[in-house]
Amino acid sequence: MDDSNCQIYEDEIQSLEEEIKLLTEKYEDKQQESTFFSDEEILMSIKSLQEEFQGESKGHESPLDLKAQLESLETDLSFLMKFTGIQFRSHSKKTVERTGNRTVQKHRLSGNCHSLSFQLEFHLLEMQSAESVSAVVTDLHIVMASAEDSDITKFVSRAEERGSLLTFFRSLSTYAEWYEHRRRTFLHFK
Repeated sequence: MDDSNCQIYEDEIQSLEEEIKLLTEKYEDKQQESTFFSDEEILMSIKSLQEEFQGESKGHESPLDLKAQLESLETDLSFLMKFTGIQFRSHSKKTVERTGNRTVQKHRLSGNCHSLSFQLEFHLLEMQSAESVSAVVTDLHIVMASAEDSDITKFVSRAEERGSLLTFFRSLSTYAEWYEHRRRTFLHFK
């Protein structure tokens, strides 16, 4: 066997080993996430989901009702995306910590707002009391594609300090809309 064929096979083996390593890490993450729940909690969740599903299926008369409701939600989502200019490409959620009345989840979001792309990573701390559930965003980290603009850098820094997702998305929507107008105007004059 010549050296070029041998190198091709070695590269393929290395690629497969890396893929196995990634899949093993994903599997271990899923295993770790599932160990946060006791058998009793899992059984109670399954039972409550079954009861909830049975209650919902009694409330809906036919699959046509569900289809109409889905179409209505899709219409609302489409309207919001056109109105704000924000489109999400991906979202992942991982439970980091779970205790009696406290849950910490790590979220990752990526998307576009008009022509600006963004990525968010944050922890969501949920505290449950007898009366209510409160959620607080912590460790907010934002990455913007156009980080060379000093205005967006200042804005992103303030949003990260305050940990306010609502403020970030509101401001991003307005900024990205005007950013797009400025870009078109400069293209017009070139």
